[in-house]
Amino acid sequence: MQTQDKALSRQRNNNRWAFGMGTIGRDAFYTMVSMYLIYYLTDVLNVSVGTMWSINFVYMGLRIFDALNDPFMGLVVDNTKSRWGKFRPWIVIGALLSGIFMVFLFTDVGLKGWQYILYFTIAYVLFEVSFTMNDLAYWSMLPALTEDQKEREKIGAIARICANIGLFAMVVGIVPITNALAAYTGSMLKAYQILAIAVVLIMWFFQMITVFFCREQVQGLRSESASLRDLFRIIIGNDQLIWVTIGLLLFMFGYTATTSFGIYYFKYIYGDETMYAPFALVLGVSQILALIIFPLLSKRWKRSHIYTFGTVLVVIGYLLFFFAPAGNFAMIGVAGVLIFIGQAMIQLLMLMFITDSVEYGEWKFGRRNDSVTFSLQPFIFKMSGALASGFVGVTLVLSGIKTDSGVAELTPSRIVFFKVMMMLVPLALIVLGFLIWKKKYTLNEVRYAEILEDLRVRREAEKTEEEL
Repeated sequence: MQTQDKALSRQRNNNRWAFGMGTIGRDAFYTMVSMYLIYYLTDVLNVSVGTMWSINFVYMGLRIFDALNDPFMGLVVDNTKSRWGKFRPWIVIGALLSGIFMVFLFTDVGLKGWQYILYFTIAYVLFEVSFTMNDLAYWSMLPALTEDQKEREKIGAIARICANIGLFAMVVGIVPITNALAAYTGSMLKAYQILAIAVVLIMWFFQMITVFFCREQVQGLRSESASLRDLFRIIIGNDQLIWVTIGLLLFMFGYTATTSFGIYYFKYIYGDETMYAPFALVLGVSQILALIIFPLLSKRWKRSHIYTFGTVLVVIGYLLFFFAPAGNFAMIGVAGVLIFIGQAMIQLLMLMFITDSVEYGEWKFGRRNDSVTFSLQPFIFKMSGALASGFVGVTLVLSGIKTDSGVAELTPSRIVFFKVMMMLVPLALIVLGFLIWKKKYTLNEVRYAEILEDLRVRREAEKTEEEL
């Protein structure tokens, strides 16, 4: 028994770190696309305003389409049966293909106008479809690693810490790295392509750690493969999943819009692009510290209390950011720390809420669908990213930052407009998401424990029946 306990403890520890480390390369990789692809198009490739308008709507439309497609990919993963399980094959295939197509997006092929728009559309569709394979299979593995809420929080915290290391390594490093590569190669276009290739190789390396060292521990109620008819019942019928999705979608729309504006804020409003990297470093450290202390808070506070606390920090941070003078780095820095500490806590909580919705769906329908349930997470990120990208693109043109001449035409009123779109509109969305969650989400710690006990009894009965 003692040997078995040691083996279980060792595998739990392996799962925490092997799963978490997989996010380091993934998040650096995806951050380059989600936050800097538009910047690459506007300030590096320097496409025309007409092309930018077209790409903006194509980009937003494709991301919305891809987000809607996620549940269907979830169905494919859930129905996969292979000697390597249902998650690993799609993690590997998706990582390899999305890496190749991401490099295409950051490669100057010499096309202009509609020819480039067509090239961009094809490359982006292939990127998003292949990344969905990886993203969905990766995150839907989480509920299969354990059903213990505290253990899930530990795995989720490590995963979010590693994800933030990858994300902020990109945010902090992209300006100095591309500047250094541009000085060496003589071309900023080549600099971005080289960086893209390097990030892809890093992503592949860390994804293989997850593939080789993670092991699933949860076996749910056995049932036949889910069909397309089952797909909508699994999602729509899971009311707790739906309310979490709406709340997180509003939160991520606001948060993603603000972070996407960041590099433009420091370049055009603050007036010193080089301050973007130290600002991002402060924020990254803040998020990681918040995730480190999260398990300590969860021992003393209920999840609802942590969510409320995080939201209060975010609100104070946004208001400070909006009223901070452009050159006051200290005030901007404090605002950023508050926003990103609160954001880190909320994002981890939302991951846990979606994870717990897997057991809720199994309890409600007698069928365990990890990947279909978790397809709502990439749906949230892609849909919010699509909406935020369109929001940012329109704001850049209307504020006078993006012009055909390449010279920003900012007036005091346009600066205020930019700050409202960057800070106050996202803040309103974040608060609305919190209010919806508070009113509608009922899957608290006590109710989850009751559901888990009922599932344990039903699984034991199913096992006994099978043995007879």
